[in-house]
Amino acid sequence: MKKIRTKLFALRTGLPARLLVSTILAALGLAVLVAQQSSAPPTPPGLIFTADQAQAGQGVYDQNCAGCHGANFQGSGDAPALAGGTFMLQWRTKMVSELFGEIIQTMPPTSPGSLGEAAGLNVTAYILQRNGARAGQQVLTAGAAMQIGSVASGQAQQADGAAGGRGGRGAAVAGAGRGGAAGRGAAPIVRGAGQSTARGVSVEGEVKNYVPVTPAMLKNPPDSDWLIFGRNYQRHSYSPLNQITTNNVKNLQLKWSWAINDSGANQTTPIVHNGIIYLASPSNIVQALDGKTGDLIWETRVGPDQSPGYGGIRSIAIAEDKIFLPTSNAHMVAIDARNGKILWDTPASEKPRDSTSGTIVIGDKVLMGLTGCARFDGDGCYISAYDIHTGKQVWRFYTVPREGQPGSETWGSLPMNNRAGAETWIAGSYDPDLNLTYWGVAQSKPWNFLSRHTTPFDKTLYANSTVALNPDTGKLSWYFQHAPGESFDLDEVFERVLIDIGGQKISLNAGKAGILWKLDRTNGKYLGSKQMVFQNAWASIDPVTGTPKYRTDLLEMQIGKPVNVCPSTEGGHNWQAMSYNQPTGLLIAPLSQSCMDFTAREVDFSGSGGGNGGDRKFVAMPGSNGNMGKLAAYDVKTMNEVWKYEQRGPFLTAALSTAGGWVLVGDVNRYVHVLDVKTGKMLWETRLATSAQGFPVTYSIDGKQYVAVMAGLGGGSPRQAPTALAPEIKFPQNGQGLYVFALP
Repeated sequence: MKKIRTKLFALRTGLPARLLVSTILAALGLAVLVAQQSSAPPTPPGLIFTADQAQAGQGVYDQNCAGCHGANFQGSGDAPALAGGTFMLQWRTKMVSELFGEIIQTMPPTSPGSLGEAAGLNVTAYILQRNGARAGQQVLTAGAAMQIGSVASGQAQQADGAAGGRGGRGAAVAGAGRGGAAGRGAAPIVRGAGQSTARGVSVEGEVKNYVPVTPAMLKNPPDSDWLIFGRNYQRHSYSPLNQITTNNVKNLQLKWSWAINDSGANQTTPIVHNGIIYLASPSNIVQALDGKTGDLIWETRVGPDQSPGYGGIRSIAIAEDKIFLPTSNAHMVAIDARNGKILWDTPASEKPRDSTSGTIVIGDKVLMGLTGCARFDGDGCYISAYDIHTGKQVWRFYTVPREGQPGSETWGSLPMNNRAGAETWIAGSYDPDLNLTYWGVAQSKPWNFLSRHTTPFDKTLYANSTVALNPDTGKLSWYFQHAPGESFDLDEVFERVLIDIGGQKISLNAGKAGILWKLDRTNGKYLGSKQMVFQNAWASIDPVTGTPKYRTDLLEMQIGKPVNVCPSTEGGHNWQAMSYNQPTGLLIAPLSQSCMDFTAREVDFSGSGGGNGGDRKFVAMPGSNGNMGKLAAYDVKTMNEVWKYEQRGPFLTAALSTAGGWVLVGDVNRYVHVLDVKTGKMLWETRLATSAQGFPVTYSIDGKQYVAVMAGLGGGSPRQAPTALAPEIKFPQNGQGLYVFALP
């Protein structure tokens, strides 16, 4: 009788019966799940590895794994947790040999199988130890045939030194700035565990005849400079320089190069002012370089040190006489642009956090977003603003509404502690006339509605939205949610490109679903959308409201059973920014073409669990002919595709276009390409030491135009997909650098 009532109610509500049951369980506070988790197995007796293996495995982990999975084993970015309740939910009933096989075959993601059997066994032993397994006299072998739940409890064991690295922060307070002060009104500087002891200016020098950057210069940057992430507030990634043209670009020559620290991911944007390049490198190093010769002027080490993997700082900012660095441990730091001295240092959060967000200066405030919000800590993510003179935090806008605030009800019955995600890891755009700043918000976490114990109809605001904020107060003006209840890590966090068409103020953006969205940026009204790559997640998009609808089988999916979704988490469009070429009215977009078999996993809701809760197997995209890389141009008025260029390897740089009529983009296979903006015809290519990755810029000194392109490593799905689908593409695991080209 109970089953019949459930089915009848499901018919009335339109919910599948299975989904209705999960909704009811969520409303009851997940009592069943909590009961299951509370009966953890006792500390196991198994002694299946030696202490020497686990100790050696710690070194392997720190070198190859911590950058993605975190020094605390709790995961970051695309990487899942490797210790605790969520890990045990997935691995408890599997064999130790299966865990070893997974590691040896798929890790590290950029070079699967490169660890070797001995290192693979050692890191397996270390992971088991961190989950409560005890060392003994028996050596772990590849054929270890016992269930992980019989030897490990999931209760982490803290090994000596394991707190170090990127994930932790100690309590030591360090002086900074002039005379060792922590800054005028700023919070004290907290030094991260594992941070280099050398903090502050490490190479002394001075920028001669420095010219302060005024608000007027930021609103209308000089043609010769690149002052803002994307060059202007509107994020056009376009330069009016035209010395290099479609006719002479074939003559480009390398003028100089500069090695960049290999310790972490590199997805950076140089800032160029008055002939000086300000460059942020992994491990929170900032350098000033002569843009003509490549000579180092000064260097400052802010710290903390980083491990390979995630953690790429995508943008810094400049205003007045200061460089602003949003650090990997979620501090905002002001540095003297003349000499590199640290002026103030303010933590964005009261708790240790990771961050890869960029930053933007608007008036007397510098804004930054947050990442590292996947854990169940109740704090949530937010955009915050700081006084550029004192470092004082002025306001916060929470991207997951607090209880009682408008939008909180869209998370269903989940308590505040279990609402995670909604990061802002790309710096926003700004319209000076409307005095509004536009930010994309990432997905809610865990990724899938089943894993996070919501329904697919719970919108989970403000995840996967464009939010328009008043930069003076942080107050929300409007929002548009592109993907309500998004469940496959197809987030919409990326750049908002602001353009005017016939007097109408437009915002254009694209996310991992590969859909180009057009909004009225005065009020957030939906104006249209365009599918840029093949996608099958959304069955339809409402032509009036712009609200997408998942296909039916995705609404009825189950934990542990894979479903096919296109695009993959590599993204139809990811952080590799688009360029709006003003003379042609074309938006040029670096795109990726891959799909995935996605499996939702159960997640530990107790304590500080959370994470992503999903597994992916990358597969080829139908109709792509194996070409993962796509560069395409779209008419901003009609949104029609004008031309496309496809290739095997995906593009890992933003697009850069100029008044010279060309667009530049780089790829995972180390190539830098220059194409004709109007036709997509290839005009010039060169190859770097490792993958081209980051945000290219162009600038001029003494009337000569230069083009700067980065080589980089690290990153999540945009790296993992080509590794899985195009293993023939090889690239070195070091060699990050900056390459500067010009005409003879």
